[in-house]
Amino acid sequence: MQPKIQSAPTFVYPESDGKPMAETDTHRDLMVDFIWMLQHHFRNDPVYVSGNLLIYYEEGNMKKSVSPDVFIVQGVAKKRRRTYLIWEEGKTPDFVLEVSSRSTYKDDIGKKKDLYAAVLKVKEYYIYDPEGEIYPNFIGFRLIDGTYQEIAFVDSRLPSNVLGLDLGERDGILRLYDPGTRQWLQPPPERARKAEARAEQEHIARQNAEARAENAEAELSKVLAELERLQAEKNS
Repeated sequence: MQPKIQSAPTFVYPESDGKPMAETDTHRDLMVDFIWMLQHHFRNDPVYVSGNLLIYYEEGNMKKSVSPDVFIVQGVAKKRRRTYLIWEEGKTPDFVLEVSSRSTYKDDIGKKKDLYAAVLKVKEYYIYDPEGEIYPNFIGFRLIDGTYQEIAFVDSRLPSNVLGLDLGERDGILRLYDPGTRQWLQPPPERARKAEARAEQEHIARQNAEARAENAEAELSKVLAELERLQAEKNS
């Protein structure tokens, strides 16, 4: 009797942990802005930017997962993913930002910090509370010899070696600063407002130009009419 060959079990890794994307509108907007700004900044580089996506770090174990609010992975394909399986990708995140709150800070500074350092080897880890309800509300760590060392502020910002950018508050909101260009990266709402403002300015400029052209044409018509009148008088 031939022995039956059993296929290996197929694991289905859930795409959601059942938790909400963010606690408040402020937390969600910050996450979305950061993901968009980083995607735009690294649009021409081999950098994968994501957030609120389940990362599984032990094959076959659906409980071994974490969902960073914002993370980047250098050197992997730019493609849409439903989950991030480390054993398939062959690369762990290089940068993580957790948008924290009073209810999540204990895990952010405890279990997640240990996981990111000891297991995932995340090079840089930042924690930021946009509501300012915890102290410190903004802190960053860099992995040095397997241990997280706190990053020092420079000009009121935390420099990121991974991003080549600084993280700092602008008008009370966490933003990204490019020390190379000495400019702040603009999130989608600011870009939209500036684009609308430019469009309105261009529209007004066109209207003014058209009005000036019409006035000039009217003045020219008056001058020509006067010349014709003078010529008619001369010939009479």
